[in-house]
Amino acid sequence: MFARIYRVLTSLKLTVALLALGLILVFWGTLAQVNLGLYKAQNDFFRSFFIYWSPAWSSWKIPIFPGGYAIGWLLLVNLFAAHFRYYQPGQKKWGIVLIHLGVVLLLFGQLLTDVFSTESTMHLRNGETKNYSEASRHFELAVIDASAADSDKVVTISSHRLQRGGDITHEALPFTLRIRRYYPNSMPSEKPLPGYSQMETSAGFGNGIWWREMPHETDTDKRDMPSGIVELIGPGGALGSFAISSYFNRPQEFTYDGRPYRLVLRPTRFYKPFTVHLVEFKHDRYPGTDIPKNFSSRVRVQRPATGEDREVLIYMNNPLRYEGETYYQASFDTDDQGTVLQVVRNPSWLTPYFSCVMVGIGLTVQFLKSLVEFAKKRKQA
Repeated sequence: MFARIYRVLTSLKLTVALLALGLILVFWGTLAQVNLGLYKAQNDFFRSFFIYWSPAWSSWKIPIFPGGYAIGWLLLVNLFAAHFRYYQPGQKKWGIVLIHLGVVLLLFGQLLTDVFSTESTMHLRNGETKNYSEASRHFELAVIDASAADSDKVVTISSHRLQRGGDITHEALPFTLRIRRYYPNSMPSEKPLPGYSQMETSAGFGNGIWWREMPHETDTDKRDMPSGIVELIGPGGALGSFAISSYFNRPQEFTYDGRPYRLVLRPTRFYKPFTVHLVEFKHDRYPGTDIPKNFSSRVRVQRPATGEDREVLIYMNNPLRYEGETYYQASFDTDDQGTVLQVVRNPSWLTPYFSCVMVGIGLTVQFLKSLVEFAKKRKQA
């Protein structure tokens, strides 16, 4: 039984079958982006072990096709198993070894990218300075203690934790947060509409507005807009319930034990040990037309801890690489007075380059070895 499984795992037919399944998966997943959107298609097809189908009459999820993780892991197992089965150290097939290692590095690097890479944006107006970037599709609830004159003490709670509901405590907070209601995607209204319910809170603003839960947004150019109701509970009892929403342009404010606090549901922030100041944004056009020629952001990077203070020009195909992150010129404000920089952190960004080099060297070595052997045989003949 074990020998049969081993033969299957080391079979060249399995390699061809997995590559064929991979081609079908890429084609299917690309078409699915039309209806599911980029992010949902990536999660359902490529960042999963199986693709599921749900019948219209049931909530069951039936696996119907292997996902990207399943095909990738099987390819790795097949590659390693076949290598140990067929590789003979005495023949010095270093070219084959390098080819296999390059493919393994490519697959493993993609896994590391899925697990560890993060993408965020930094929106700056001319003359504005920031030391953080923000996630595009993830939110957090920030509880801000604004009692200090020169700094704020902030406790953040992820949207995934908010979805679970219940009570939330933290050693830095003198009260408990109880999640009464949380919609990962919502739509508010100032008047009653079919399908909407009235939001009932006892403190702050937002009481009496109408809202409803919305389906998960899959459009690439749109995102979920969460809302909820949070109740604060102190040692002496309830302190009041507040509305939180990504639609609000100002935080909820209250005072507890003589300290001012703010509640705000905002995009997840990634703080930096340095600041980025937008000196000037330029939107160049071809003379006499409205056709864009170039977008560029001149920024000033300052890091007090090291004394660094320099200006950098970021434009199309010329990003800023700094502290393990890459800052791309992604978009801009319609009045040409602000810029949007895409911030990408990918610890394994070099792995595709290394893997391609290894595969190239392996192919070259193997080709030259075969060429030399062929030349020797021809000479002997």
